Amino acid sequence: MTAESAPSSSALPTDPAPARAMAGTPAAAARGFRLGTVGRLLILHGVVVALVLGVVSVQVIRDFTVHYQNSIVADLGGELSGYAAAYGARPAGQSLEAFSHSYLVTHPVPVGREMLISLPHQPVLGSAHATALASVPQVRRWLRSPPARTVSLEVRVGPVSYLTVASPIREGHSVLGVVVVAASLAQLQVESAQVALLAASEAAVALLVAVISAYLILRRVLRTVGAVTETAVEASQGDLTKRIGYRGVDDEVGRMAAAFDGMLTKISATVASQRQLLADVSHQLRTPLTVARGHLEVLRRTGSDDPGEVQETTALVVEELNQMSSLVDQLLLLGHSLESDFIQVEQVDLRSFMADLKAASTVLADRNWVLTEVPDAVLLVDQAKLRGALLNLIDNAVKATQEGDMIKLSAACRGDVILGVSDTGCGIAPALQAAVFDRFRRAESPDQRGSGLGLALVKAVAQGHGGSVQLESAVGQGTTVTITLPPSCLQPPEPADASEGRP
Repeated sequence: MTAESAPSSSALPTDPAPARAMAGTPAAAARGFRLGTVGRLLILHGVVVALVLGVVSVQVIRDFTVHYQNSIVADLGGELSGYAAAYGARPAGQSLEAFSHSYLVTHPVPVGREMLISLPHQPVLGSAHATALASVPQVRRWLRSPPARTVSLEVRVGPVSYLTVASPIREGHSVLGVVVVAASLAQLQVESAQVALLAASEAAVALLVAVISAYLILRRVLRTVGAVTETAVEASQGDLTKRIGYRGVDDEVGRMAAAFDGMLTKISATVASQRQLLADVSHQLRTPLTVARGHLEVLRRTGSDDPGEVQETTALVVEELNQMSSLVDQLLLLGHSLESDFIQVEQVDLRSFMADLKAASTVLADRNWVLTEVPDAVLLVDQAKLRGALLNLIDNAVKATQEGDMIKLSAACRGDVILGVSDTGCGIAPALQAAVFDRFRRAESPDQRGSGLGLALVKAVAQGHGGSVQLESAVGQGTTVTITLPPSCLQPPEPADASEGRP
């Protein structure tokens, strides 16, 4: 007799209806309700997690069933191997029928197991409770016609399922009979139900934890998003004072809230600046307009025929109009400084730039002009705007000095690029130094002409290059204003040609 390896049976069928019902329940419950973003995301998250957990649970039950059945098949194979080994070692001359009967008596089958032995022209031998198993149609066919090889099949005997293995009894090339062994699957069904209950319980707990954790995370995230939305709505209605004031974790949501608050702060400052600018402009333009209109009204009422008086009034009106034109140009430049394309970078040789600046300055007034040593460097700056800013500083220095006073121009490259204008004039009072870079603010000087926009333009040009402007002044000793530009405004030196210096 030979006992061939029995193939493993297929997994027990499972009912997927609970998983389908679980997947459909949230969607069905959601119908008829108007859910917010949190609700919709929670339902989607719950459905996905439920589907994943359902698939995992079904796979766990299936793997457990297959493993259990494989272990039963292995045990049944052991029963067949034991019978085959005993048959091979039987006493000489003992018939197969007598051996089989003796084997069943001396080797009791464990509880839940059954054994049947069918021999030609002999009654079927079996264990104590194998009668019901022998009545199963497929088993009867095996008993009547032994299979050519070991086969297995799951059959039902009343309410109980059995995993049955049939193996032919061979002697040489002849088939003498068949041995059928079977094991009850009642314990497998009980344990499978327990595994299914355990898997369902764990899946339910995992689903609950996943939904609760997702809800907490979504509530935190969407609470901040809701605050951003509410603040944006109020800002669109004109209230720029409200802020989100996020104090949570510094993550993407926190950075979004902080960036939104920063944007509102800049918008609020810009709006306030625009309002102040409109107020200042209206005040500044009112004075020259009033002066020009007053003189023209006087000229019209008096009807003066004196050419000198008419010429004097005309010259005064033209001067006021020129002042207004200059003021408008400076205001337009300040407005343009808020745009991204305010600075148009080009390569500027620092030595030539400072030499031309000194040459243009010496014709402004009779002063002691000094230009310090200028390093050999190339700047990446907006030449026209930087020149205009320095000329503004020079014009202020001229107004603050007397004939013979010194005005010094300087340039240095110490990581940053530092451009300075110094004078030995009257200086600026400490109380005024903090405000001189504001629009329409004038420092005390012998010459009070000007719009008060020069230093504001200097500051805008410096900041447009990514730099800053500083002022140092002492009353009676003079003033120094420096424009500091970042290292990015300094073009790196070109690498020397590797071929240079070679013979």
